[in-house]
Amino acid sequence: MKKFFLLLLVIFLISGCGQDSNNVNNPKYKGTLVIGLDDEYAPFGFRDKNGELVGFDIDLAKEAAKRMGVKFDFKPIDWNNKENELDSGKIDIIWNGLDITPERQERILYSKPYMDNRQILLAKKSADFNFTSENDLAGKIVGTQAGSNSETYVDENKTLLNSFKDFKTYATFKQAFADLSDGKVDVLIVDELAAHYELSKIPRKFEISEVTIGPVTQLGIGFRKSDVELRDRVQKVFDEMIADGTTKKISEQWFQADLITHKK
Repeated sequence: MKKFFLLLLVIFLISGCGQDSNNVNNPKYKGTLVIGLDDEYAPFGFRDKNGELVGFDIDLAKEAAKRMGVKFDFKPIDWNNKENELDSGKIDIIWNGLDITPERQERILYSKPYMDNRQILLAKKSADFNFTSENDLAGKIVGTQAGSNSETYVDENKTLLNSFKDFKTYATFKQAFADLSDGKVDVLIVDELAAHYELSKIPRKFEISEVTIGPVTQLGIGFRKSDVELRDRVQKVFDEMIADGTTKKISEQWFQADLITHKK
């Protein structure tokens, strides 16, 4: 009889280990997880005319949540304070056109990169600027989003920064686009995908200069450093979405092309 109960105990322990490996009992995969985002950052996450949150990354996240069997609650945050929001537990994940940079990797645990990104220039058509390099920004009023990869690059390149007439940072790109439209800033340094999306909405107002400012980066999903299991679970379902063509379909809906770079 004792041998029988010992055998049952071994079977129970083995089956329990198997469940842990699939994360089925981990509370991180039940209930609600909070996604931090800039809700004025089209096309990754923004509000439509009815005030509903929509966007490319929101569609990706919703599909991942469905496959994980959890609910994702999308919470607008101050993008310049995103690392603190994550560390404090106010949010669980950052999924919103988040560039992977060495500085951010010190505080953020990333997924595999899923999209390439670069910083380019956006100006009013009437400005008639001929930008061929970042040196052409000398004497201009330049703007970008606070807490962005662009701000970090400019701040670390003092020669470039000191060549500007002024350097303005904005809480959201919506505010930056408004100032560009009103002539309060001469040119914006902006994510290429965001710039092309903005141009698609008002093509006669702005023009893009294909000058790359700073290094080409990649986008990833951000987690707390301690949440390795959560990162791995999200990565697993995201890989499944790539394999079955779901990410391709979502990308084509927003960009008319499959821009997902992680194929394995």
